[in-house]
Amino acid sequence: MTDHTHGIRYTAIPTADARFYQAGHADANGQKPEFQHSDGGGNPCRHCLQDIAQGDGMLVLAYRPFSSPQPYAEIGPIFLHADECERHADEHQMPTMFLKRDQMMVRGYGQNDRIKDGSGAVVPSNTVTEACQTLLEDPEISYVHVRSASNNCYQARVERG
Repeated sequence: MTDHTHGIRYTAIPTADARFYQAGHADANGQKPEFQHSDGGGNPCRHCLQDIAQGDGMLVLAYRPFSSPQPYAEIGPIFLHADECERHADEHQMPTMFLKRDQMMVRGYGQNDRIKDGSGAVVPSNTVTEACQTLLEDPEISYVHVRSASNNCYQARVERG
């Protein structure tokens, strides 16, 4: 069980985005999400922030976790349950799926959606909350992305609150 965070929130992709892709609409690359069955080997759904169980249907799609295109608005692959799932509800608790990985990457962004130079780090998974809290102490950092340490894939957004 993870401890509740103090002063930060872990936010999953919006439900409207998840339902849009689950309905078969085009992803950030203009392509229909690919349907696959999870191998159970750690396919994290970015909406419920839980791993997709072996054999369950999942979508693989290109996602841009920014409101508009710009040089720092990376597009990358994510997994999503093929069927509707509930959005990660306890935003003040670190998703347990993070603890199933040895390390995660954290990276701070300014209000202009640009990476804050020097804010990126690969940290042990059990220290993600503390790393995010430290980054958010910097007034120039508006939010943090938690990403896969091995593949740089977007996992969740962390904000003050």
